Amino acid sequence: MIMETKPGYKQTEVGVIPVEWECARMANIAKLESGHTPSKRMPSYWGGTIPWVSLFDTEGLQGKEISETSKMITDEGLNNSSARLLPKGTVVFSRTATVGKTTVMGREMATSQDFANYICGQKLHNHFLVYLFRSMGRTWKSLMAGSIHNTIYMPIFKALQIALPPVEEQRTIATALSDMDALLAALDRLIAKQRDLKQAAMQQLLTGQTRLPGFKGKWVVKRLGDVLKVRHGRSQHGIIASNGKYPILASGGEIGRTNAYIYDQPSVLIGRKGTIDSPQYVDSPFWTVDTLFFTEISIEADSKFIFYKFTMIRWRSYNEASGVPSLNAKTIENIEVSIPPLPEQTAIAEVLSDMDAELAGLEQRRDKTSALKQGMMQELLTGRTRLV
Repeated sequence: MIMETKPGYKQTEVGVIPVEWECARMANIAKLESGHTPSKRMPSYWGGTIPWVSLFDTEGLQGKEISETSKMITDEGLNNSSARLLPKGTVVFSRTATVGKTTVMGREMATSQDFANYICGQKLHNHFLVYLFRSMGRTWKSLMAGSIHNTIYMPIFKALQIALPPVEEQRTIATALSDMDALLAALDRLIAKQRDLKQAAMQQLLTGQTRLPGFKGKWVVKRLGDVLKVRHGRSQHGIIASNGKYPILASGGEIGRTNAYIYDQPSVLIGRKGTIDSPQYVDSPFWTVDTLFFTEISIEADSKFIFYKFTMIRWRSYNEASGVPSLNAKTIENIEVSIPPLPEQTAIAEVLSDMDAELAGLEQRRDKTSALKQGMMQELLTGRTRLV
């Protein structure tokens, strides 16, 4: 059955694309280069001034360009191997192990044989190609082979075909997606700054080094057992309900739902076995499994303040097992902490909760922006949406 295409589009080997676009074979619009590793038996080949991209640099392939590498080679190493010095602007693509990582070379570089490199011709914009490659995750997965490491072999790259817009449209698409990346990077920096500010605030407020306006009373040292009781969770077998009202919690987070609850007051949870250094705060009914403690907190303490105090404790120093990390309820209750009067606890908890809310808002905005960018990539790189 022949499917009709809408006006302005055509059917090609790479799918339906705008009539102004081409179905182009990469070998006809870019020069494909492989890489090589100079002999590691020759110290004189290493430690030079020529950047050499290897699998140690795959994290650096996620940015707009790569300009620095973990290892450098010498002119002697370059001249006595099959490695080639590739020009600035070459698209480097990881074809082994971490398949699919790609970016543009910010300077002349050589690479190991784990990379396929494209020197783009006049019809192909290098940053457009990077975004196109980054959108082809499913394609790369289907092309991988190898019994030890995931690999895409060089003949695949020689035969590769892509949907190719006119070069000016390529630049426009790359610019739009680059702007989204810049926005995401700015949000990442803002999130990192907010986390640092919150950490500093916790250090100051939870130790009494900085006091909130209006509070002057002395803090007292108490055992945690003076303000809370540590309780054991129970097995979830027999109480699981797929559409249950309440969460079943383990040390790693929610693992199911139930219509029963083990406790219905605000509580701080801490792992009994396994992950013992990731406290959780819950303020609605819940069930905990037997590897996760929950706490019954006294009316003399603010539950959220206690949670923040828990996040400051070095829990692994209280580990009581040589194998799987473990905590003991009595050990937890005997830990001594400095605590202010209840009104100051509540005020500190409110300040830190507000900072958490702001941080969560930034992270949500970042996630939405990332999802928007992914949608834009699918629309722009297939021609379903055109930029004028």
